[in-house]
Amino acid sequence: MKLMKLETLVLLSLIAIVAMLSATAHAQTFSVIHTFTGTGGDGAYPQSGVTLKGSALFGTTQDGGEGGVGGPGTVYQMTHTESGWNYAPIFLFPRNMSGGAGPVARVVFGPDGHLYGTTNYGGAYQGGGVVFYLTPPVSICKTVFCPWKENVIWNFGNGTDGANPGGGDLVWDDQGNIYDTTSAGGTYSSGTFYKMQKVGSVWTEEVRLAFNNTDYESCPAGSPWGGVTYVNGGFYGTGTTGPHGAWAWEVDQFNNLGCLQSFSPGLQAGLTADGSGNLYGASSSGGTNNGGTVFELVNSPFGYTFNVLYNLSGPAGQCGPQANLTLDAAGNLYGTTVCDGANHFGNVFKLTRVGNTWVYTSLYEFTGGSDGEYPISNVSIDSDGTLYGTASSRGANNLGVVWMIKP
Repeated sequence: MKLMKLETLVLLSLIAIVAMLSATAHAQTFSVIHTFTGTGGDGAYPQSGVTLKGSALFGTTQDGGEGGVGGPGTVYQMTHTESGWNYAPIFLFPRNMSGGAGPVARVVFGPDGHLYGTTNYGGAYQGGGVVFYLTPPVSICKTVFCPWKENVIWNFGNGTDGANPGGGDLVWDDQGNIYDTTSAGGTYSSGTFYKMQKVGSVWTEEVRLAFNNTDYESCPAGSPWGGVTYVNGGFYGTGTTGPHGAWAWEVDQFNNLGCLQSFSPGLQAGLTADGSGNLYGASSSGGTNNGGTVFELVNSPFGYTFNVLYNLSGPAGQCGPQANLTLDAAGNLYGTTVCDGANHFGNVFKLTRVGNTWVYTSLYEFTGGSDGEYPISNVSIDSDGTLYGTASSRGANNLGVVWMIKP
């Protein structure tokens, strides 16, 4: 009898917690803080999320800029003031694509304070893409458009050095070296994991691993899209293709590739690590409800243990998350889906750990109207709990939006 009462109390407590979480979600306010126009240097079709620094947001669009819609893309800044958000493009990729084109990853600040990023194509070899950094104007700007200066530090040659960087952030080790992946190129034309090192004033590239998605004998992790995560000297990522599906993988300090977990096709997102070295990720398809999954790889001295945290609901296809998950200080996970959700235009969601279970909350359901649709973006979190991201299309001009969710 006492056991039954205890079980009842636990159940009621869980119900109360879920109800509280749902009430908190409903109290949040969604707003569009910029609608892309594709004119006057404005961008179009953002694929990535935003980077926060102080009261400013920094982001990229894979289209627009020079020449309007159909252009090579932009880097933009949004600054919060008492009157609202001020939007300004800070760099327009040149129409001739010499400085790269089509950025699909965020720009992020490096240890030297410069704003770094990659482009998916363009550059000196047109198709391969570039690694670049931007520096602000050295003098006070007196015009509406104050372009930052671009410095291209690597042009991918569409050969063994890799080609077409994807949607992952650049990451740095403790010595200031840069790491990322390319989705194509390399010895086997299946992408690369590369390192960039600065010697004097010159950056050089080293391919640490060329992926081979036709190798049946080892980990066939080809076409990585979500970049890498650096944890305790090792690098962790995902590959989207291979004869046995997609894979989560690790590369140790000796460049050895290890397989962590196989998936059905649909693993564009990379991995996110917590302070204990556990890894979190998401698949854009599969799962028991068709909408993809959110999963963890639990770190232990004996390796990683795979657990599905939540099965997302959605139509068949690549409608689940395609960007890396975000982990807040309390251990909650945030992400977006591309075309899951009640309206099949995507949503923003949160997973909250309650004991040994995870509680799913949909924070916003896109409608495909002025609020945008099909968010490929990750979620960025401000110090007050405000969430930021982008939707890749629709909005008032059918070119995408930047959105904000206030707690």
